Amino acid sequence: MIEANALRKGATFTQDNDLFKVLDYTHNKTARGGATIRVKVQNLRSGAIFEKTFNGGERVEDVRLDHNQAQYLYNDGNLYYFMDTQTYEQPAFPKDVVEHIIPYLTENMEVKISSYQSEPIDIEIPLTVELEVVEAEPGFAGDTAQGATKPVTVSTGLVVQTPLFVNIGDTIRIDTRTGEYITRV
Repeated sequence: MIEANALRKGATFTQDNDLFKVLDYTHNKTARGGATIRVKVQNLRSGAIFEKTFNGGERVEDVRLDHNQAQYLYNDGNLYYFMDTQTYEQPAFPKDVVEHIIPYLTENMEVKISSYQSEPIDIEIPLTVELEVVEAEPGFAGDTAQGATKPVTVSTGLVVQTPLFVNIGDTIRIDTRTGEYITRV
C-alpha cells in the first residue's frame, strides 16, 4: 500500500478490483483543510480515462508490472495481435485499449507489453516513428511571414502538419506523444 500523495505519472495501482495507470497528477493544499490529490487515470482493462480525487491520507495498493519486448503482427478489425519475442506467445488487445497508438503502428514494430499477473494490459510504443508520406499537396511559398505548413497523410492514415518542402514518397519522423512532425529522414 502506498499513500495517494506518492502517486506520480506512469504509476500503476489497484482500487476496487480495477487496475489504473496515472496519466497526470496534481497536488492541491488548502490553508486550513488537508491536501487533495487529483489524478487523471486510465483503466488498463477497459481503456476508459477519467479523473479520481484522493484526500491526503488515503492509500492505494501499488502493483508491479512485468515488461516484455514484443512485435506488432496484424489486426483483424477488432483485435490487434502482438508476438512476445522471448516466448513467442501472441497476446491480442481489443481495439479500444490500443486506440491511441493505432495511427503509429506498422508491421513488425517493436513495442513493450506490460502485464499484471500474466495478463497483458498495456502497450508502450517508441517515442518516435518513421512513416512514409503517401499523400501531400504541393507546397507553394506564397505570402507567408512565418514557417508555413501543410497537411500530409502518412502510410498509416495519420494526417500530420509538415513544412512545405515535404513531398509524396518522403519518410518523416513523428513524435508519438504529440503526433507532431519532427524531421524529414
